[in-house]
Amino acid sequence: MLTRILAIGDIVGRPGRSAVQDLLPEIVDREKIDFCIANAENAAGGSGVTPEIADMLLGAGVQVLTTGDHVWRQREIIPYMQDSDRVLRPENFSPGAAGNGYTTQQARNGTTVGVLCLIGRIFMNPAESPFLAADKVIEELSARTPVIVIDFHAEATSEKQAMARWLDGKVSAVLGTHTHVTTADEQVLPGGTAYISDIGMTGPTESIIGRRIDKVLDSLRSNMPTRFDVAPGPAHISGVILEVDSDTGRAQSIRRMMEKQP
Repeated sequence: MLTRILAIGDIVGRPGRSAVQDLLPEIVDREKIDFCIANAENAAGGSGVTPEIADMLLGAGVQVLTTGDHVWRQREIIPYMQDSDRVLRPENFSPGAAGNGYTTQQARNGTTVGVLCLIGRIFMNPAESPFLAADKVIEELSARTPVIVIDFHAEATSEKQAMARWLDGKVSAVLGTHTHVTTADEQVLPGGTAYISDIGMTGPTESIIGRRIDKVLDSLRSNMPTRFDVAPGPAHISGVILEVDSDTGRAQSIRRMMEKQP
């Protein structure tokens, strides 16, 4: 049996949330999606996520929300994440960090899907080794299910590629997030692990990585500090659709997906 998994790139602000609400149900129906993962670390005003927003996104059809370096920007999410196994922070944060870095949830077709959230270390804030964290967690997740998807929230393409090569044949997919720009290197590696360096952004289409174009240009041209407000809509959903063998966990295909609001 094949399990069809949709992974949505970083949701940015109100426009990104609106795109999920408007477009996700139809995408799920049309593409026969069994399981949906979305990165929500920019969902609240462009930085962080709140309990209310998490509930809205989960109610819109997302099974698991991942995050990254901005996860604590809205501090009210901390107690929420202590009690939730559907909103993840990077597993390789310090051991005392609130919340969970991985989970297993049931897809619509009955398949158990494992999701692991990791953060990179190159050009990022200090964190524990994502490679060691992955090794430890995958051993545990593999006892529950062969279908395992990793959101690797990282800046450097080399680090993302290295993670995918290290885990090829051990997980179903290593999907990069964080840079907000969809890359064109989607592939299924020899061991059956799907990979892409970045699955893109879910947010305002007329923007610079989700922010107002004029504000970003002003800052880059003047070298003066500028508030990077989230750009207005309309918005789009970016991500990938995976087909994974539910019995072996091997990816059969990976395809980029972008859908725009009218």
